[in-house]
Parts: sequence; C-alpha cells; structure tokens
Amino acid sequence: MAKKGNRVQVILECTEHKSSGVSGTSRYISTKNKKNTPDRLELKKFNPVLKKYTVHKEIK
Repeated sequence: MAKKGNRVQVILECTEHKSSGVSGTSRYISTKNKKNTPDRLELKKFNPVLKKYTVHKEIK
C-alpha cells in the first residue's frame, strides 16, 4: 500500500485581477509540502489577461 505524503495541490489566484475590472480570472494549480509550508503560498505568476507578472495567492 502506498504511503500518504505531505504534498497537497493548491489553487493560486491573481490578486490584481479583481480590482482591474476585466472579466475572468487567472488561476494556477501547484503543489506544496504542507509540513514545510503551513502558511498560504504566494508566487509571482504570469497573468495572460493583464499581460504581466502579478502576485498569485493560495485560495481554499
């Protein structure tokens, strides 16, 4: 039987997209180790609608 790991999938959503007034959302799926990173993840990712790199935060 396979051992359960500490890695979980998380959804990252753009923080600047809602305030820009443009329709749609920018979301990415990533994985993190919940034992090493218990806090919410923040990464700079490319937003194709705004055509620039923005901060994407983990959502539940």
